[in-house]
Formats: sequence, C-alpha cells, structure tokens
Amino acid sequence: MANSLMEFALLCLTSLFTMINPVSITPVFSSITADLPVQQARHVALKATMTAFAILVTFALTGSIIFKVFAISVNSLKIVGGVLFFLMGYEMVQARMGRTRIDKQEEMEDLEEYTNNVAITPLAIPLICGPGAIATVIILMEQHKDILFRSVLFLSILTVIGVTYLFLLFAKPIMDRLGESGNKVLMRIMGLIVMVIAVEYFFGGLKPMLRDIFEIVPLANP
Repeated sequence: MANSLMEFALLCLTSLFTMINPVSITPVFSSITADLPVQQARHVALKATMTAFAILVTFALTGSIIFKVFAISVNSLKIVGGVLFFLMGYEMVQARMGRTRIDKQEEMEDLEEYTNNVAITPLAIPLICGPGAIATVIILMEQHKDILFRSVLFLSILTVIGVTYLFLLFAKPIMDRLGESGNKVLMRIMGLIVMVIAVEYFFGGLKPMLRDIFEIVPLANP
C-alpha cells in the first residue's frame, strides 16, 4: 500500500509538472509583466495560479460526471491523452515553445483591468491550465477510488501550482540565470519525460480496449 501510494504520488507530480511546465511559462510571464510595477506583477502571478488551481480541482472532481454525460470511458481518454501528450512532448524536445507564443498585449489605460485579464487569459488558461493538465487530472482521478490516493492527487496539484507560483515570482532572475540555451535544454529533458508518460497512457488505455474487442481474458496471477 505504501509503495503504491509513493508510486502514485511520483506519477502525479511528474505528470503535472511536465504538463504545466513552469519553465516554459516563465518567459511569457516575464514578457507580459515587463512594464508592470513589482506589486502588480505579483498580483498577476497569484491570481493566475489560484485560477488554474481552481480549474484543475473542478475538473478532477467532475471528471466522472463528464464521463457519464458524454459516455466517455477512461481508456478512451487515456489513448487521446497519450496522443496529445506525445505531440506536446515532441514539440518540447524540438525546443519549440508553441503554446507560449503570444503577441504582446496592447497597453491598456486601466492597469487593474489589464492585470486581471492577463492573469486569467493567457496565463491561467491555457498556459498553466491547458488541455494536457486537465486531461491528466481527470485520468489520475479515475485511476483510484480510494480517498487517500485522491488526497495525494489534490496535494500534488497544490504542490505543482505552488512551484509554478514561485517560478512566476522569480521570473526575471530565473530567465537571467538560465538564458536561452539553458531554457531549451530543460525543455528538451521535460519533453522526453512527457513522451514517456504519453506512451504509458496510450498503451494503458489501448490494452483493455483490445481485450474487449477480441474478448481476451487476462491471465490470472499465480
């Protein structure tokens, strides 16, 4: 039980960290908030991460309802999620920051309105809380019905969002330290991890479906 819990916790943290990818969000945040006062930039970081956390928890709690309403199976979501994660991972390995390409926002007269807008879109959605992260929490939530495992998932979401918040708070010094080359190296490493997770998800969903199609009975454990 303890080993299974540790393995699940590691899976949750690794999956969420690679899907949210705070490193790739940092340069975007730095660009968007470059002309804002320090206090306003911190407000944007806090609001963006809190919004993303609320969205992920909502989808984790309502994932089973979505399955029932749209007649979606967990295995189907694993296959689609695996394909989606693989494509994301491939772009990361190529060091393409595709999901972080955003035109600089036009300057707005109302600073408060501007900070609220950018905190929700594009930062909270889709940069922090994108399709990959949403699919991840739904899949992980459906893997275990035990309250302890689900508590680990929520704690993992909080941990990764907390780390993301720290990355955003220290975006400028981090970008100065990493430089363009360092950022690309880290992105490629995380891209490989995403692709490995994608393969596991894909075949984890495909095998049960193939068994149902061909009516294969799994071998019993000796």
